[in-house]
Amino acid sequence: MAEPPLAVRRRSRLGSAPKRSRPPVGPSAACSPLALKRANTGGEGVPAQRPVRGGTGKRKGDGGVQEGVCWGFGWLQKNLIVIYCNDSEEDMFGDYNSFCEDDSLLAQVLDTEHTRPQDAETDVKAAGEFVLEGLPSGIDQRKQDNSSASETGVICGGDTEHGFQTPENDPLDNKEDLGDSLLDELPSSQLLYFAEMRTKKIDMSKCSSLDKIWRASSPCPDSEHKNRSTEFSSDLKSDSCKNTSLKDHLKNALTENAKAQTLKVSKTKQLKEAILSEEICVARKAIGSSSVDIGPFYGLPSKVKDLFWQLRGIETLYEWQHDCLTLECLQQRKNLIYSLPTSGGKTLVAEILILQELLCMQKDVLMILPYVAIVQEKVWGLSNFGIELGFLVEEYAGSKGRFPPIKRRCKKSLYIATIEKGHMLVNSLIETDRIGDLGLVVVDELHMLGEGSRGATLEMTLAKILYTSKSTHIVGMSATLNNVGDLQKFLQAEYYTKNFRPVELKEYIKIRDTIYEVDSKAENGFTFSRLLNFKYSSNLKKADPDHIIALVTEVIPKYSCLIFCPTKKNCENVASMVCKYLNKEFRSHREKEKQDLIKDLKNIGNGSICPVLKQTIPFGVAYHHSGLTNDERKSIEEAYSRGVLCLLACTATLAAGVNLPARRVILRAPYVANDFLKKNQYKQMIGRAGRAGIDNAGESILIVQEKDKHLVQDLVTSPLENCYSNLLPEFTKGMQNLLLSLVGLRIAVTQEEVYNFLCHTLLGVQQQLLSKEKSLSELVKDGLESLIEKGLLTVKIMEKDQNSKTALAITRLGKAAYKGSIDLSYCNLLYKELKKGLEGLVLESSLHLLYLATPYDMVSNCSPNWMIYLRQFNQLSAAEQTVADMVGVPESFIAKKASGQAIRKNVDSASVNRLYLTFILYTLLKETNIWSVSEKFNLSRGYVQNLLTSAASFASCVLHFCEELEEFWVYKALLTELTKHLTYCVKTELIPLMEVAGVLEARAKQLYNAGYKTLAHLANANPETLVKTIEHLSRRQAKQIVSSAKMLLTEKAEALQEEVELLLKVPTDIPGTS
Repeated sequence: MAEPPLAVRRRSRLGSAPKRSRPPVGPSAACSPLALKRANTGGEGVPAQRPVRGGTGKRKGDGGVQEGVCWGFGWLQKNLIVIYCNDSEEDMFGDYNSFCEDDSLLAQVLDTEHTRPQDAETDVKAAGEFVLEGLPSGIDQRKQDNSSASETGVICGGDTEHGFQTPENDPLDNKEDLGDSLLDELPSSQLLYFAEMRTKKIDMSKCSSLDKIWRASSPCPDSEHKNRSTEFSSDLKSDSCKNTSLKDHLKNALTENAKAQTLKVSKTKQLKEAILSEEICVARKAIGSSSVDIGPFYGLPSKVKDLFWQLRGIETLYEWQHDCLTLECLQQRKNLIYSLPTSGGKTLVAEILILQELLCMQKDVLMILPYVAIVQEKVWGLSNFGIELGFLVEEYAGSKGRFPPIKRRCKKSLYIATIEKGHMLVNSLIETDRIGDLGLVVVDELHMLGEGSRGATLEMTLAKILYTSKSTHIVGMSATLNNVGDLQKFLQAEYYTKNFRPVELKEYIKIRDTIYEVDSKAENGFTFSRLLNFKYSSNLKKADPDHIIALVTEVIPKYSCLIFCPTKKNCENVASMVCKYLNKEFRSHREKEKQDLIKDLKNIGNGSICPVLKQTIPFGVAYHHSGLTNDERKSIEEAYSRGVLCLLACTATLAAGVNLPARRVILRAPYVANDFLKKNQYKQMIGRAGRAGIDNAGESILIVQEKDKHLVQDLVTSPLENCYSNLLPEFTKGMQNLLLSLVGLRIAVTQEEVYNFLCHTLLGVQQQLLSKEKSLSELVKDGLESLIEKGLLTVKIMEKDQNSKTALAITRLGKAAYKGSIDLSYCNLLYKELKKGLEGLVLESSLHLLYLATPYDMVSNCSPNWMIYLRQFNQLSAAEQTVADMVGVPESFIAKKASGQAIRKNVDSASVNRLYLTFILYTLLKETNIWSVSEKFNLSRGYVQNLLTSAASFASCVLHFCEELEEFWVYKALLTELTKHLTYCVKTELIPLMEVAGVLEARAKQLYNAGYKTLAHLANANPETLVKTIEHLSRRQAKQIVSSAKMLLTEKAEALQEEVELLLKVPTDIPGTS
């Protein structure tokens, strides 16, 4: 067994009082955070706690107080290794020269030096090499950050091969552990100096052993120190025969340490950054391997796990999440589809995969979500991660998004996009040959592939990615998938599924006053559960024949409840009816917070509030549907999430929107509007029942009338609907749009290449379902001919080796159409109206420009009120009235319609309706108040809000359309400003605040009035101050606002920096240079 190391202690000066004895210092006092983690977690064969090797504290002498000094020496078989750490600027020796005064120790040193010179040189040389080799590669990062590993540390170690040993009970029993310990306990000066030595590749073998000891203990040198270093080294080399005293050199080294300037930076902060950088490097290497064991947190830095705990309260993963993340196909970067019931935790898996791609693989990521509200919620939620981990989060929804995105040199980007904006983003990346920068595409609600024009757009996006980039892998998730085989074939993906829910879901149906439990084993699918036990008066039976009050009072106000209703009007009626018959005791539950919510809604409506909400909120009840403004909807959702509201009457859109779970979900009827409920819709709705971490169980109750009993039996027992391609049903938005963009992006330029591409789509996989009349190749031929007729494509003859070959080329109009994502059925009409506008664009106001940006797809659903139409027309100026004549809507026509007279002149109804919508938008931009405009035009607030959102998005599309056509150059600047005003529809001073994710008009007004007037104000705000200053703002919301502002500010700064670097970049093709 090796001898225990000799302890070198400071000796008290003669005549001085003895020093106060101190208890041993444990790892928490002497080790860096990384060392602490290693000590606590341990490893195979490593004890949980390390021996004490140093301490910190204060030592008083006549020369003053010296803090943060830790030193120690260990002798093992006459071999000495000293690593000294000092963060004080005072003279370390002063008049407390205990090392020099220890005669016995110095005698041993001198004896060793004179009697065993060769061994000493070998040993010290080995020690110096060991120290350098033991440092991990992460030290380079520490050098860049001017960071330090620890304030204190003394390392004693050995290697029998080099003549020194380690005790058997020493936990540092291998070179790797000792190297880690060195890194943990060295001060910044030595870490930086070691890094410099590695960088310059100093030849240690040319230096004497004494020179190595000096170098190993030397701090990070400044210019003066480097001069001394050079002089000292040259002296040694010039006189190699001279054997200088080891005592003198040790003292010199220690003195230099004492005098060295310590960098004035936060060691804790710099150390955390160094640890994070080191773990990212390790994880990056690990994730590229095929091994399942990929690091501290699925190949990610341990900080990621800490962030999930701090920001989400997630401490551990479910078993299925671990299994899914460690799938072999993910390690091999294959595509994956995974499906679990709602609330099973699918999103967390996707977020971990996204972080792996951003941090480990250093690739950009695209996340596609179905709705604008969910995109904004996700941007809001992931901005914190971006700030902490050093990546950008960019929003692509509505009118937001840059095409192509800025190419970042340093940071990677997470693009969070709606289906439509995701398609435009992918097109721009393919066009600029940057699709390879996209490492991962995550698709939430993959079953949207089968839903109308949006499904067709999603199919086009995924097909293009699969066809143009072999390095981009796709991960899709959904709670409602059936024909997975087709989707697997289309996406070339593996499939993972589990029937897991963190909270058990019990399904029931109610017929009259009897509740049945859904049981797949029962003959008719149901088994008797119980009878409702609620006393109904005769009046109450008439008002509530479906026993809704009995069902909701079983859970509220202690628990939450959702009631899904077929229509918006039914939502409001149910909310009012429930409150009419609820006990007055419900009003006292969180009464003050309900009054605050009412005040908040009044502020949103500039003093106005919906009478239904004013009646129901005191009872903790509200409705939720598209008739609400964005601000109102957000306030109600936040109040429900906090438990202020316990009951929401809502439409089916909430089931596919933001996450608002409940203890009990009631389906008012098995209908959505007039259509019978689909199985996918039913699963989405009942999936909201049961909140993980809050409820032990979730319940869903479907209210059924006797006439619908058999239909409901089929509903609950039938499988989920299949997912079919929508490229053909949505011909202009689907098939034709795809064919046009394929040629425009030069993915396919011949009919054969186009057909080959179509074979790789979902339509190609399912082409056996096509009608027998036309094959896929015939459909391709017809589609291309149609585009040629519209002037969007042309045919060119290519001659090669005397063999003529036809190729397809896109026209300028065709390119503008696909770049702007314009529906091809409106493409030529838009071009004609823009062309006509150039002849006499009225710029006295924004009315004419607004008409050109009014979306075509809302025209068919518009029914003008002719009296309001005439009143609004008469309020226009003379110049503005000429706009109506220019677009083909004369005043006489409006006047006759308002008076009910017969119309002889033929006027285009589409132009009439479109101008009426333009009047609404024009009034809205002037008044910036949805409430007053909705009252003026006798429309619902939600309709006006939807019109505004659609107009902002369409204006952005028209802008991209005009950018591709030189004759429309005049529209570019005009449409840029109009798009911004439509996007935010607030006073100009509020726009910078509205750019922050999650900040809507009401909140922007609060912030502006409190003095937060710019993005920089918000980014540098103190969340605690925000909570105290802004009414009804929770701490969580304040932190998210600050994080989102920081992310947006960082993104803008990065964009400007990229632009500067691009401008200053020296061209490689300068004439006259070789």
